[in-house]
Amino acid sequence: MSPSTRELSREREVFFRALPSRAGRVLPGWVAGTLLIRVEYADNAELWRFIMRDRAVALDHGVEPAEATLAVPAALLHQLMAGREQVIAALLRNEATLVGDVRLLLAFRRFFPSAPGSGDPRGRSGSSWWRERMNETVARGKPAEGL
Repeated sequence: MSPSTRELSREREVFFRALPSRAGRVLPGWVAGTLLIRVEYADNAELWRFIMRDRAVALDHGVEPAEATLAVPAALLHQLMAGREQVIAALLRNEATLVGDVRLLLAFRRFFPSAPGSGDPRGRSGSSWWRERMNETVARGKPAEGL
């Protein structure tokens, strides 16, 4: 059974309200601006305004002008929140729309989780083999054979 509209709205609320507590670890220091996210569902839209400045985020449901506006269907937003989709890929597929300063979205996307199973391959099993081969290659100054 799929989640109800109310449950999905609650998930968005919880996700967005948690962002200010994570901002110091996620946002780079250069970010300064306002991003408006327009969550579209049925014949309605929910507006979230994020003011990012000094590695902090303030949010509200305001509609005041923003430097960037992201329009995204609710179903896609939940895929982004779960790490099953990437916002830039969705923009390229024309499933979401961005108007304004793309740098704000590039910074904001750091709040979305990575895809399940993704990460730095050097931290996986066999990583010591990879690192040893790399060190040998660097020491020889030429590419290793068989790579």
